[in-house]
Amino acid sequence: MDERLRFVARLLDGEAMSDVCREFGISRKTGYKIFTRYKDQGVEALCDRSRRPVRYANQLPPQIENQIVRLKQEKPHWGARKIRELLVRRLTGELRIPAKSTIHAVLHRHGLVTGIRRPRHRAHGTPLSPGIAPNDLWCVDFKGEFKLGNGAYCYPLTVTDHAARYLLLCEALDSVRENTAITAFQQLFLERGLPCAIRSDNGVPFASPNALFNLSKLSVWWLRLGIAIERIRPGRPQQNGRHERMHLTLKKEATRPPGMNSLQQQARFDAFVHEFNTERPHEALAMKTPGEMYSPSPRPYLGLPDLTYPLHDKDVLVTACGRICMHRKKINLSYVLAGQRVGIKEVDDGIWIVSFMQYDLGYIDLEQKTLQPLDNPFGARLLPMS
Repeated sequence: MDERLRFVARLLDGEAMSDVCREFGISRKTGYKIFTRYKDQGVEALCDRSRRPVRYANQLPPQIENQIVRLKQEKPHWGARKIRELLVRRLTGELRIPAKSTIHAVLHRHGLVTGIRRPRHRAHGTPLSPGIAPNDLWCVDFKGEFKLGNGAYCYPLTVTDHAARYLLLCEALDSVRENTAITAFQQLFLERGLPCAIRSDNGVPFASPNALFNLSKLSVWWLRLGIAIERIRPGRPQQNGRHERMHLTLKKEATRPPGMNSLQQQARFDAFVHEFNTERPHEALAMKTPGEMYSPSPRPYLGLPDLTYPLHDKDVLVTACGRICMHRKKINLSYVLAGQRVGIKEVDDGIWIVSFMQYDLGYIDLEQKTLQPLDNPFGARLLPMS
């Protein structure tokens, strides 16, 4: 969505359609389609349109799901394997019988199986916290890329403290790659400590469109550090409104005209950060500066803590290709979890639950060699707009 907003903004600034389309690498037909959609429906028309399938692998026709629930209520001590066998006997030749893991996921959804008892609450989504005190909540985004004087693109990575409006970081990067973002955050954490939560949109590198639960390696790293991840709803930039408002000021005062190269541009960003934090009074802060309101976090950055799973049968290491190996069988989890340890526990005959930290990811059926994900605790999945 950010790129489409930038495209429309350029047109609204009076630039010619042909020039803007050429710079964005699209045809004029596509450009007029996007601009017409914006004029007819507003900003929401630029939101990513879901390509979510009509049904998922572990979602069944209502009559089959109701039959599974009734059988479990009739036989409360029976597990997914035995209930599946009953379905086979009663529905043979009529319908395709779902796998054990799918049946177990249905029972879990209806609260008919006991999960792992945890000392911590399992996440149920990404509610947005108020961020009342400094370091309760940081907001992060990539301000729209722009061309430098030498023709190279600049991708400004920005981080602000939600409560103090303090601009923690404005780094002129040459891409939105995860490794460069992680390096920037490592330095920031060393200087300022760790926040309780970080809020972002659903774009790269904060989220991955094709990964499990839309996680990315960057967001997994944040979770490992004990930082909760918050994501705004697609098409709702106002949920990160304070950060977006800062971007308007940044664009006016530090990017027009742009620096000749990344070093010159970074010098302009550094000057803007100093003025924004220490000189520029803020109306929402009773005309105080963000620097008067902010103090570093008391939580130091000490690297990644060890992962342990005392409530599970064992823990396994996710391979570089995002798999785990169980009983000589390979099950795909997600490439963003490569190198991480996950906990597994057998909850029924041949059915295992797999967890990462305090988050239950889903059920593994060893016969099918598949993971049936549970409800997404990290927000909606985004795919590119058609």
